[in-house]
Amino acid sequence: MRRSERSRSPRTLAVALAVGVLVAACGGDNGDLGDGVTEVDVWIGFTDYRLDWTQERADEFSAAHADYQVNVQGYDSYEALFQATTLAAGQGDPPAVVQYFEVATQEARDAVAPSGDPLFASVEGALAGRTEVLGEPVVLDDVVAAARDYYTTDGEFSSMPWNTSSTLLYANGDLLDAAGVAEVPATWAEIEAACESLADLDEPPTHCITWPNHGWFFEQSIAQQGGLLAGNDNGRADRAEQVQLDSPEMLSWVEWWAELAENDHYVYTGTQRDWDGTKNAFAAEQVAFLLTSSGDATAVVQDGTDAGFPVEVAPMPYNHDVPYAGNLIGGATLWLIAGLDEVTEDGALAFLQFLNNPENAADWHRTTGYIPITESAVALLDDEGWFEENPYHRVANEQLAAADGSPAAQGALLGAFVGIRDVMTLAMEDVLVSGADPRSRFAEATEEAQALLDEYNSLYVG
Repeated sequence: MRRSERSRSPRTLAVALAVGVLVAACGGDNGDLGDGVTEVDVWIGFTDYRLDWTQERADEFSAAHADYQVNVQGYDSYEALFQATTLAAGQGDPPAVVQYFEVATQEARDAVAPSGDPLFASVEGALAGRTEVLGEPVVLDDVVAAARDYYTTDGEFSSMPWNTSSTLLYANGDLLDAAGVAEVPATWAEIEAACESLADLDEPPTHCITWPNHGWFFEQSIAQQGGLLAGNDNGRADRAEQVQLDSPEMLSWVEWWAELAENDHYVYTGTQRDWDGTKNAFAAEQVAFLLTSSGDATAVVQDGTDAGFPVEVAPMPYNHDVPYAGNLIGGATLWLIAGLDEVTEDGALAFLQFLNNPENAADWHRTTGYIPITESAVALLDDEGWFEENPYHRVANEQLAAADGSPAAQGALLGAFVGIRDVMTLAMEDVLVSGADPRSRFAEATEEAQALLDEYNSLYVG
């Protein structure tokens, strides 16, 4: 997770991409360099070591396919990437592949060229049943179920899953031992009991637990409880036309969260979406528990080692009063631009398969902490003894595999999702900081979110 998701108008992705887009008509300039080499431009929302890793894979692919040159361009946020794509598409020179985060899925599906054709092509549709492209084995059928289910729309894999994560619980092993907490808590009730035990220590941590005030955590808990964030089966049966932020599942989560804060167990950093602040509190042993992305596993465990305490990693605690339905993915996926010429499209498709082949998917996991995205990559890592040496890296895959496959566990598809997330976090801040009543405040939030969704859908629903 942990990518920039600044608030924006519900029109921004789908509409701005539609304005002046000439992709469907002319396919851009991804293509022949004039010397028999075809360029494939890939734009991603990373500028750090993940960009370096991706460029190395692109160089390897280009070396193996002399007729192609894959160029990787990094951007420091999905917002910046979106703006660059908008500009390039409007000039008729888009990349072949674009990375977007998971909650932009509906907006990406809705993005159209002036001709009315979709801006993005279905990856599965473009593969057209092939088992290999340019000699690269197709791995789409091997993608782990949680990512497959999330990115399957209208019965087809819409995009190529890549950096995928889930929410995990990190625990300070020394503090748990001192408090007599034998096992990392698995339920809300067990978290409460552990917090009470920690508070009874002669030298307790300042607080018990923290996590960022970010929409992803609301969505995770709703899914765990089998609840729906949006109508039409979370937007899976048809376009979501209703959003509900005051469902029983949402209120259970919000009220439990507020109770932890009231009892001085949860600490709010005072800043929405504060991934770094919450992680720093855990590293400084100000809290015993941290909820954050599985993509942070390596860094969080290393922070503990540097500070002199062991870190235990476990699934996200769930509401013990209702059956568990499953946790959601986070992260992002790779979209294929529609209207590319056949040679460029084949190069892009082949690179997507190469990028996610078992060896590369396993190395991406080892390098970044994102889950191994295919079952073959999981098996490869298992055979190498990776999970035996690093058992905390197995937890996210196991948690995602435990989902029941229901629309709740698949996650919601709806427009204006980023803005709706901001509505959630602002409402929660009012509860935590200003003492707002959760039920009335989230009823108000539902109205605000519905207005955003209605405005978005008015652009596409006749």
